[in-house]
Amino acid sequence: MPRLATSERYSISLPNGHRFPIAKYELIREQLLWQGIAPAEDFYDPGLASEDDILRVHSAEYWHKVRDLHLSAAEVRRLGLPQSPELVRRSLSSVAGTVQSAQQALLSGIGMSLAGGTHHAFRDRGEGFCVLNDIAVAAMHLLHHGLARQILVVDLDVHQGDGTASIFREEPRVFTFSMHAGANYPLRKEQSDRDVALELGTDDATYLGILQANLPELLAQVQPDFIFFQAGVDVLATDKLGKLALTPEGCRQRDEYILRLCHEHHLPVAVSMGGGYSERLSDIVDAHCNTFRVAYEVFG
Repeated sequence: MPRLATSERYSISLPNGHRFPIAKYELIREQLLWQGIAPAEDFYDPGLASEDDILRVHSAEYWHKVRDLHLSAAEVRRLGLPQSPELVRRSLSSVAGTVQSAQQALLSGIGMSLAGGTHHAFRDRGEGFCVLNDIAVAAMHLLHHGLARQILVVDLDVHQGDGTASIFREEPRVFTFSMHAGANYPLRKEQSDRDVALELGTDDATYLGILQANLPELLAQVQPDFIFFQAGVDVLATDKLGKLALTPEGCRQRDEYILRLCHEHHLPVAVSMGGGYSERLSDIVDAHCNTFRVAYEVFG
């Protein structure tokens, strides 16, 4: 049965008109409860990530600048979020959510966070609304404590997981797979262990066919004993920043395919939400809630 990491820290105040849909974090929890997808007892606050965990991935110089609010104006622009004590706490809590989700997955097969997927955070900098790389920190936590041997990151956000790819470029115990829109942010791509750059306007059938052609082969090749799934919903046709053409049903089928494959292969999976920038906030919330609904269907 899934357990869901969430926290009041995930929602912070942003300037009026800011394009990051910060309201989704609270609304997703409310909708999961209201629709009866998840009972209240399945939610828990993961606390804050430790500095030891952060420093296995991020440079001390960068982390101290984040922690002490010493990012330069240029670094803040690249990040896309104003620095504040609340942002620091939010970032630490989001990372803790993925670390704890990984621990939950080892116990029950799946762990889920109502945040995370901050894959544009590099070792020494933040970009694209991503301060700290939660998946990278959680992966290194598992490896450091001997809880995993070989990790596969399945990153299906519409944007390439460039920070994650860069962090693990020289780490053979973590295989990074990113399937994303090719002609999209980031302009300068990193090299994942496997990149699949999709044509703009890719539809449900084409997308699912490409995913099904890649993932079973990767399981056979990589032989992972743990999976991190970045389940961004910015693949939707309604997304302002996505440039693909998936329907909500296509996105739901993507999630079901991934989670059933993990369940059938007895592979523990930690799920983080990733991006979503549709014009209507309800489209973002509905698509994310579908991920959790599928998880309860498969693992419940």
